[in-house]
Amino acid sequence: MNNFILIFFFLSLGLVLQRVKQFPTHIYKTLNKIVIYFCLPAITLYHIPKIKWSNELLFPIGAGWITYILAFLFFHILGRRKGWSNKLIGCLILTAGLSNSSFLGYPIIEALFGKKGLETAVLVDQPGTFVVVSTLGVFTAAFYSKGSPNFLGIFKKIITFPPFLMFVLACIFNVLNYDLHENIQDILLKIGSLVTPLALLSVGLQLTFDRKSQHWKFLRLGLFFKLILVPFVIFVLYVFIFNQRSEAIKITLMETAMAPMITGAILASTYGLKPKLSSMMIGFGIPISFITLAIWYFILSFI
Repeated sequence: MNNFILIFFFLSLGLVLQRVKQFPTHIYKTLNKIVIYFCLPAITLYHIPKIKWSNELLFPIGAGWITYILAFLFFHILGRRKGWSNKLIGCLILTAGLSNSSFLGYPIIEALFGKKGLETAVLVDQPGTFVVVSTLGVFTAAFYSKGSPNFLGIFKKIITFPPFLMFVLACIFNVLNYDLHENIQDILLKIGSLVTPLALLSVGLQLTFDRKSQHWKFLRLGLFFKLILVPFVIFVLYVFIFNQRSEAIKITLMETAMAPMITGAILASTYGLKPKLSSMMIGFGIPISFITLAIWYFILSFI
C-alpha cells in the first residue's frame, strides 16, 4: 500500500509544482538524467549478481523481449501505413512496448504471490525488460529521433549507456559468483530507491490534461496495446501453445500486463519523442492498469 501511495503522491506533486510559477518545471530533464545514469545502474548492479540461472527462466526473461518486438512491429507497420511521424512511432514503441515490472510490479507481485514471487518478478524485470530498454530501447530512441539510421552512432550509444554497462558488469559478477561488499550493496539500494520519487516527479512535471490534445487517440491505442492486447498474446502463447501453467508463468503474465515502464517514457522524453504523450502513457496508464490487472488476475485464477 505504501508503494501505491508513493506513486500517486509524486505524480500529484509534479502536477502541483507545474502551477508554481517560481518552480523551474524544466528540471525534469535533470531528473531524467539522474534516474538513467545513476539510479538504474545501481539497481542492476545490486540484483543481477544474485540470480541463479536455469532453462526454466527463459519464459519470464523472454516475456519482455517478446512484448517489445510485438510493439516494434505493430507500431512501426501501422505508423508507416498511417503516415505518422517517426517521433510518434518511437514514443509508442518505447511506452507501449515496455512494462513497469519493477516499482509497480514488485509490490503487486509480492502482495499477490508472496515474497517467493519476487524471484520471478526480478527475472522478468532485470534480464528481461531492463536489458530491453538498455539495448533495443536506446536503439529505438536514437533511430526514431534522428529520422535516418546511423548504426555506428546508435551502437556507440548502446555500449556507452550506463545501465547497459552496469548490466554487463553485473553479469560478469554473476558468472564469477561474486557479489559486492554489503556496505556497497547498501549504498546501491539507497541510490536505486531514488528511481521512484524522481521518475514519478519527472512524469508529473510533464503531465498535462489538455482535452483538445491531439494525443488522446494515440493514448487510447497505446494503452489498449499495452494493457490488453500484449498480455492476451503472451497468455495464448505461454498457456495454450507452450502449455505452461505454473505460478511462475502467472507471475510473468501479470508482469507483462503492468502499466508502461517509467524508464521507457523518460527515454522517449530525453530524446524528444513526444514528451507529452509519453508522460500521458504513464500518468493514465498506472491508474487504469489497476483495473486491468485485477481482470487478468481473475482470468489467471482459472488456469
